[in-house]
Formats: sequence, structure tokens, C-alpha cells
Amino acid sequence: MTDKPKKPSKKPAPKPALKKDAPKKRERSNGLPSREQILEFVSSATGNIGKREIARAFNVKGADRIPLKQMLKAMAEEGVLVKSEKRKLHRAGELPSVAAIEITHTDPDGELVARPVDWKGTDAPPSIVVTPQTKKHHVKDREAEPPAGVGDRVLARLTRTTEVNEIYDYEARVVRRLDKGAERVLGLFRSGSEGGRLVPVDKRERNEYEIARDDTGNAKDGDLVLAETVPGKRYGLLRARVREVFGRSDDPKSISLIAIHTHGIPDRFPDNVITEAEAAKPAGPEGRTDLRDIPLVTIDPEDARDHDDAVWAALDTDPKNEGGYVAIVAIADVAAYVRPGSPMDREAKKRGNSTYFPDRVVPMLPERISNDLCSLREKEERACLAVRMVFDSEGNKRSHEFVRGIMRSAARLTYRQMQMAIDGRPDDKTGPILETVLRPLWDAYKTISLAREKRGPLDLDLPEYKAKLDERGRVAAINIAAKYESMKLIEEFMILANVCAAETAEQKQTKLVYRIHDVPSREKLVALSEFLQTLNLSFPKGQLVKPANFNRILAEVDGTEFDQMVSTVVLRSQSQAVYSPDNIGHFGLNLRRYAHFTSPIRRYADLIVHRALVSALRFGGDGQSAEELGALAEIAEHISGTERRSMLAERDSTDRFIAAFLADRIGAEFPGRISGVTRFGLFVKLEETGADGLIPIGNLGTEFFHHDESGHALIGERSGLTYRLGEQVRVRLAEAVPVTGGLRFDIVEGGSEGKPAGRQGFKRSQGRPGVKAKAGGKPRGMKPRGKPKAARTSKNRSTKH
Repeated sequence: MTDKPKKPSKKPAPKPALKKDAPKKRERSNGLPSREQILEFVSSATGNIGKREIARAFNVKGADRIPLKQMLKAMAEEGVLVKSEKRKLHRAGELPSVAAIEITHTDPDGELVARPVDWKGTDAPPSIVVTPQTKKHHVKDREAEPPAGVGDRVLARLTRTTEVNEIYDYEARVVRRLDKGAERVLGLFRSGSEGGRLVPVDKRERNEYEIARDDTGNAKDGDLVLAETVPGKRYGLLRARVREVFGRSDDPKSISLIAIHTHGIPDRFPDNVITEAEAAKPAGPEGRTDLRDIPLVTIDPEDARDHDDAVWAALDTDPKNEGGYVAIVAIADVAAYVRPGSPMDREAKKRGNSTYFPDRVVPMLPERISNDLCSLREKEERACLAVRMVFDSEGNKRSHEFVRGIMRSAARLTYRQMQMAIDGRPDDKTGPILETVLRPLWDAYKTISLAREKRGPLDLDLPEYKAKLDERGRVAAINIAAKYESMKLIEEFMILANVCAAETAEQKQTKLVYRIHDVPSREKLVALSEFLQTLNLSFPKGQLVKPANFNRILAEVDGTEFDQMVSTVVLRSQSQAVYSPDNIGHFGLNLRRYAHFTSPIRRYADLIVHRALVSALRFGGDGQSAEELGALAEIAEHISGTERRSMLAERDSTDRFIAAFLADRIGAEFPGRISGVTRFGLFVKLEETGADGLIPIGNLGTEFFHHDESGHALIGERSGLTYRLGEQVRVRLAEAVPVTGGLRFDIVEGGSEGKPAGRQGFKRSQGRPGVKAKAGGKPRGMKPRGKPKAARTSKNRSTKH
């Protein structure tokens, strides 16, 4: 037998609670409370205060309620009382005990800062700090809900702060989330008679926003602005209000700003971080191994903004290791200056890594650290963490040892200087050290390359394009970056140092974050195999795949018209390298263990590894903290995300610089290659600049085109005209939009003859009338083209692995 459900009780709503010092009984004259008494009550009571609660508190009944309502209305019209969204009253300049707030940002200490959503006062709204949420503060059925963050709107219980030195007016304890909150939109402001329009810079955003005259924030036509969405009409344009004006959208400096703000990259250091960095003192030689007499050299790109690694090598004098080499890789000792839990450490962790743009860098650490104390400047003493490695005559590592030292760079060189010296064209700087420093270093590199070839890492070679800016910050030229074998030298020594770091940490049973790279997924391998079959190339998909399997394919197409196409598809088949405290190895490098150690100035992962080594080898008290050890999984996930964020921001910025460079060449024709095939069109990469643009499928001709997903091709239904990934085409620039980075092309020449697709077998993609392509070329064969390519070198030693 079950009990009958109880009817809900109809108890009256609880009366507003009063503060301890508020009088329990309210005196009133002429049947009504005075204005001062009402204000005192509203200020001292907690809970929702409305007309009913005021009448009950002062025992106003019957006909007396009418003049009370008139008094309250007059006080509201005068601005003495303020009515909230819930039609509750509170004193002007104050907030109710429970209110909707919007979390706007974090302060330098990491506290969440908010503002009231419904603020009617004429003065600036009160400042609110949000107290951290814990499970006991959550409603039971909301315990799994993640804590509130920047951009959220929440219902919060507010308490006025009483401490004299408190910088915030209120403390807020979150009750529950209300909605997603206002979204930030970066865009181009276009003024109008009634205010203006906001045109988003994100090319994926298709909506424009209406901005009322009072919400323009003094923005002028053509300004780049940051706006936030506001509730609006059910129909018509969405609404927004301008929050910040960044300047003219046609200013070259705005291009990187767009990427920075679109991707949410922190670009301003809090004051306490700058203060800490400026107060840092150079680390002395006490307690360190003296490496100042060893001629370590830095070798970097000509435009390098930081110099955190130095190398040296020489023949091993040990008679038991004839033909072997000793090498030292020294890395700036960032851990000596950035301590766990400090303001600098918290900011570096938040950023995760430095972000590089054609015209600027957003550094992970302040300039005092990255460009001064931890920059291995020529002839200046610097603290370092170094590894001494011994190799045999076949390039196999025999042993290694880490030291915490003090060094003095013998020379700062560029890749070009090093390569020219080795090729017999030394300059005034490289000439005096060619035989004593550079030649032994080169010979050591050639020796360790023997072991690298046996290991067989993935050997991809894709061109890298770089924008050259003029003195005004505009793009003067875009060229394929020069590649030197000296880049490979530095890359190999850095990889070996990273391996040593992972091995030592494991030997000492010290936790750290690995750089891991999983094997390609079966789905991607099947897709790759199907694509290669269209080129009469076989690829094993039913066995354990190794980098050598990919290298065989790459070698087979090297020097043919298929090389870039196959390299691109192989690259897309790979998994994304990430950071993790759990080691699964690095597939691309064909290494069992690997941890980033060589760039702590610009990667937080490397700083973690430095601290792990400092703790494991007892190099000092500034190693790992218990808090960091307990949060390695969360940190690894976070910095993997910031790395992806930076890569996207850098790519978006480059796209916009290129679009600005091409904006005055509308109508010009360019040679290019098909870099992507989708059901809605073709992506083409220009050979001259590396710019990527879209040819909409409607511009390919008058017939229907079918998308052959496995073959990466669009095939004409009647003619069989085929556009395939990697094919050469000629296009005409139809549109270039610098603010979004978007390029649109029309086809001029390209495509190859093939079998008509018919109406079966492929995804159907409809072409529309447009510029009809010329059917260019015969069925292709494996014909070598051009001169043999130079030795493969990595695109970027700091990010590839």
C-alpha cells in the first residue's frame, strides 16, 4: 500500500530577513512610513523586496496601500529607488541581495569579476567579485555543472563587502546559470543614420548586426571594433553594442589584432606579472656547473625573436669510442626565474605558449625574461640547463648527463651563415670559428644522422611561405622560405635533447608531460589507401603501420607531379600531436619516449619538463610543486588547446595579410594547385604566394559535378571533366577580403579528361552556369618534372614535433 501524495502547502512566502542591527518594529507617521524609513528598510533587508514586503513590514493595510504605492512610484521616478528586472526594489546605487550578474573578466589574481546585468544608475556600476564555487554551494541536481566562467550570466547572492581595503563593492555567490550570456563579436563598423552595422571579421559568420545610435561607443565608419550581442527583436537583424574600438580596419596593425581577439589570445600582461619580471635578478654561477669556456653557439632564423638554445660538439677523446662525438645542448634556465604558483607562472600557464604573427609576437613570458635574462645573448653570461651526450661512430647515443650551468655564447649565427660557412663561404663572424667550432659541430650532425636514417621518422616536405613586411607594416612580398641543411642540424640535436629529458625523468621516476603522437586512425588509413589506389600506388591498411610505410610512398612520388598532392594527403592522415602525462610514444618521430625540453621561453610544456629535471636531479628548490604534480593531466590538456589556438590564429593572420596583399590584383590570373576538394567547390593554393582560396562549384561549368570523396575529386556527370587534389590549374582572382582573409577564384584552365560520373557511385554536387573550364591535359602519368629536390628539411623545428 502506498501513501497518497501530499498536497503542496500554501504557506505564505517568508518575510525578508533583516540585518542584525535593523529595528524589528517600524514606526510610521500619518499611516505611512517616511521616505527615510523606506530607504533604511530596503538597505537593511535581505531577500526580494517589493511593494508587498514594504507594506507588510510597516503594517500598511487597506486604503493606505494606495498612497504607499504612489510614494514608491515617485521615489522610483526620482531615482531614489531602483526597480530590477523582477520588479523588485532596491536603493539607488545599491544592488539587491539576489541579482543577475554577468562575469566579464578575471583580475590579475585570477578572481572572476562581474557587473550587474540590469544597472539603471547614472554612475558606474558597483564592482563585484565572484567567490569560488564548491560542491556545497551547488543545488544537488547541479553538482555536475561546470563552474561559471567569463561570459556567463548567473543568478547570484550578493553581499556588500565591509573590509576597508577591499577593492570590490560586492561579493557574489553563484546560485545558478541563467543563459549563455552575451557573445563577443569582432567586426567592421559601418555607420548609418540610425547607428550602424557590424560586419563580423570571421568568414564563417554570415550574419550582420544592428547597432543602435546609443550603442556605437564613438566608433567611426571603417573602425575595427569588439562588440557584444544584446537581446533584440524576434525577427530582423541581430543586435549588438560596441565595447571597444581598436582603430582603423585598414591599418596593417589591425590584421594581427583581429586574430588575437578572435581566438581569445591574452596579449596584455597584468601589472603584477610585469612587476615580478622587472624585479628578477640575473642568476649567478653559485651552485652551477661552469660551461663558460665551452664555445656554445646559437643558430636561429634571421628574424628570430628569442634565442633559448645553444649547441657545441667535438670528437670524443675516449679511446674506447673511436670516431664518436660528444655534444652539448644548453637551454635557457627559465625555471630559475618563473617559480610554480607565482604571478608569472600563472600567466604563462594561461597562455600556454607564445604566438607568432608576421608583424609581432604575443610572448608567453614578459620581455624582461624572454628577451633579456633568458635570451642566450652573444658574449653574455646566462643560466642554463644543459645535457652532455656521447655518440658512437654510427650515431647511436651511448650516454647522457644533465647539468645546471652557467654559459657564455661564443657566437650568434643564422641558419644561412652556418650553411654558407660549411659550403666554403664563411664571413667575418664564422671564419674564425669555422674549423674549431662549426666544422666539428657539422661532423657530429652527420654522424647522428646515420642513426636517424636507421630509425626512419616520417619524412614530410611541404613548402613554407613567409610574408615580408615593409616599414609601414604592409606586405611587400610573399616568398617560399629558404631551407638550409643547418636547420636540420639544429632540429636533430633538439630532438635528441628532448629524448634525453624524457629518459632521465623516467629513470628517476619523476612525472612530467610527454609530447605524444598516436598512430593514424584506421578510418584515415583506409581513406589514404583508397586515394593512393587512384594513382596506382599500394599502401598496407591491414597491418601495423610504421613511418617507413609512408616514407616509401613519399619517395616513390618524389620529383613527380604527384609529390605535393601525396604529401598533403599523408599529412592529413596523421593524428594530432598533443601533450600528456601518459606516454604512448611519438609515431611521427618513431620514438618510444619524447618530451619537449628545448624551448621553455615559449612553451609551458618545456618549463614543466625543466622543473621535473630540477626536482629529479636535486638541482635546487625551484622544481616541481605538489600542486603542479597533481594537475599535470589538466595542464597537458590545456596547453594542447592553447597550441591549437595559436596555430589557428597564426594561420588566420597569414590569410588576412595575403588577402590584403592581393586586394589590388582583382582580375589577375595565377597558377596554382588544387589543395582541397569538397562537395561545394575546390580550394586552390597559389604557387606564387601560397594563398588558399575557393572556387565555388557553381563556377566550374554548366553540368552537375559528383564528389568522389575517396579519390579527392569532382567529376562532371556528362563530360567526365575531373578536378583532382594536387592538380595544376590556372585561376582568376575574383574577390579578396582582407578583413576576413577570404579569397574567391574563377577557373581559367584545368581539369583532366575522365569517365563521365553518371548518376551513381558518388556524392552529387550541383554545378551552376559560370566560367566554363578548358579541358586541359591528358590522363596523367608518373613523369618526373624539374630538377631533383633538395634534401628534405622540417618546416619548423619548434612546432612540427
